[in-house]
Amino acid sequence: MKIAVIGTGYVGLVTGTCFAETGNDVICVDINTTIVEKLNAGQITIYEPGLEKLFLRNQKEGRLHFTTSLKAGIEGAQIIFLALPTPPGEDGSADLKYILGVAHDLGGMIDPKGYVVIVDKSTVPVGTADKVKAAILKTDANLSEAFDVVSNPEFLREGVAVDDFMKPDRVVIGTGSEKAKKMMNELFIPFVRQGNPIIFMDEKSAELTKYAANAFLATKISFMNEIAQLCERLGADVDMVRKGMGSDERIGRRFLFPGIGYGGSCFPKDVQALAKSAGEAGYDFKLLEAVMLVNKKQKQHLLPKIKNWFQSDLKGKKIALWGLAYKPNTDDIREAPALDIIEALLEAGAQITAYDPEAMKNVKQLLGDRIQFSDRQYDALIDADALVIATEWSEFRTPDFSKISSLLKNKVIFDGRNLFDLHKMEELGFHYESVGRKTVNP
Repeated sequence: MKIAVIGTGYVGLVTGTCFAETGNDVICVDINTTIVEKLNAGQITIYEPGLEKLFLRNQKEGRLHFTTSLKAGIEGAQIIFLALPTPPGEDGSADLKYILGVAHDLGGMIDPKGYVVIVDKSTVPVGTADKVKAAILKTDANLSEAFDVVSNPEFLREGVAVDDFMKPDRVVIGTGSEKAKKMMNELFIPFVRQGNPIIFMDEKSAELTKYAANAFLATKISFMNEIAQLCERLGADVDMVRKGMGSDERIGRRFLFPGIGYGGSCFPKDVQALAKSAGEAGYDFKLLEAVMLVNKKQKQHLLPKIKNWFQSDLKGKKIALWGLAYKPNTDDIREAPALDIIEALLEAGAQITAYDPEAMKNVKQLLGDRIQFSDRQYDALIDADALVIATEWSEFRTPDFSKISSLLKNKVIFDGRNLFDLHKMEELGFHYESVGRKTVNP
């Protein structure tokens, strides 16, 4: 098939590249000239493990192209994917100006004698498919038979997005059109050869499914963070509680890890947008309000521990920070808990030297010289008064503790991701504080 993908951000680039990998002719459109020039020159513009190899291969084979021209991009396309930003507005609702703007432009370009499927790939509020259709028809009422609007929400996890796309556990497609259903089924069949389902439903149900899934996962995280808070007060171990809960097949093991809150491009804005949509529908979604409040508080969870250790005097103290991205295997710092920690420590007068395998460039652009950066993991520890861990990168899981001991002024670690075994930290003589577990204080 000939596929057009409008938007070359995280979702758009992964979507276009993976469709090209199954033999489709894909052209991606973006208004950012610099990004398009880089992509056409073979320079990938996002960090995502495994993506660059597919990107370069399909570009070489002539199946993956990039342009700034919307008209050229959609020419001859059978399916057009809208992978555009839906940032939160001031009131928390998803801003559809980019999607509806492109929909309006498409209205002047669609062949009234042809047929094309237009797919909302972005995470959008319930009713967006209807709004996209209305925006197109507003430009030309005679186009009603020339297109269908379909909802096909993405379920990509940053860090494993290629695997998620190529081997999805399910594909959700919202459409009431048999013609569109047939085309979408043909497009996605190569991705579900192992038997995972393509689930067809109406457009509104598909739109809500994405929000519901992300909100539920965020709820699991906030619930476990609440349990962790209770564990610290009662003397229980949240890791043991997590294992006991997770072995129940009705609950499952995933997303039960406590920490310093969720971040990223999806959970924060999607939970907020779903709560806003509920309010607009006349329903007070109290659970989601609690999820957001718990997460906001959890990002500050380590700070009282740090201040207590330093007897509320952090002025001039040097803190080493491992991890800036909101999760490992990405350079995404949107809503990253590390940023909240940095701001609070700076406000208290501390100096910070940070290390992250991928996200330092993005934080440098955001914070400039307000903190220091280290090109090497252990160099960040030199003469530091304590180490704070904010992201669970694999290379942080089994560090050289003797080197940590020799570089830190104090053998003190505040771990926001529960990476280390309590008994081991006690044996090594560290003061070690984590989330929902006892404090190790030799």
